[in-house]
Amino acid sequence: MNLKPVNHSAGTPSLPTIVLVHGAFADSSSWNGVIERLQRAGYPVIAAANPLRGLADDAAYVASVLEGVQGPVVLAGHSYGGAVISEAAVGNTQVKALVYIAAFTPDEGESALELSGKFPGSTLGAALTPVPFPLDGGTGTGTDLYIEPAKFHDQFAADVPEPVAALMAATQRPVAASALEEKASAAAWKTIPSFSLIATEDYNIPPAAQQFMAERAHAHTVEVKASHAVAVSRPDAVARLIEQAAQSLAH
Repeated sequence: MNLKPVNHSAGTPSLPTIVLVHGAFADSSSWNGVIERLQRAGYPVIAAANPLRGLADDAAYVASVLEGVQGPVVLAGHSYGGAVISEAAVGNTQVKALVYIAAFTPDEGESALELSGKFPGSTLGAALTPVPFPLDGGTGTGTDLYIEPAKFHDQFAADVPEPVAALMAATQRPVAASALEEKASAAAWKTIPSFSLIATEDYNIPPAAQQFMAERAHAHTVEVKASHAVAVSRPDAVARLIEQAAQSLAH
């Protein structure tokens, strides 16, 4: 049986496909409010399931998702997902814009952990619970990181209603500690136009770190008063920036 790439953008050739990549402690449903707004505007959207196992492996997986998309792509990443899209887009000429949503924008040789500690303000470390997991092939043990459920609301989603934050805490996807420690091997933002949303009430990635990375990438930048979970609390602002990135392709 021959498998062919799926034309996710069929029927809307004039609009780019929006590919969304979630970060740690979240899943693809964190984009639901953003997806609803983008689809209403006519954009084809894919929310990729980020494995959260390791930067190179996660980027390779997202790159494989991109290979199945026909036509231009706007690639957006939240949090650690920003590091993933920075590698996944390298060499893919269909990716026309990168959008970083309260995200890491690492340069080659930098890790998410390093960047989060570059400026004061992150309280994430004290909210984490480590849980061991077996590595593939029985080669040893890795460490998954979760945000403690009792701390999830204040740490990750302070401007999200508590019942919603409780559901997010229960369904959070853990990230392998090694993924946050892994150094980036590429930086697609050096050659692809970038857009950045800075969440000014972020306790995971300090706003000063987000600003530093956005300026370095020469990104078109907006600031939004929101927690780290800005895609959930302010989907309107997130969708608006992604649409701006998409509309820039026509100019």
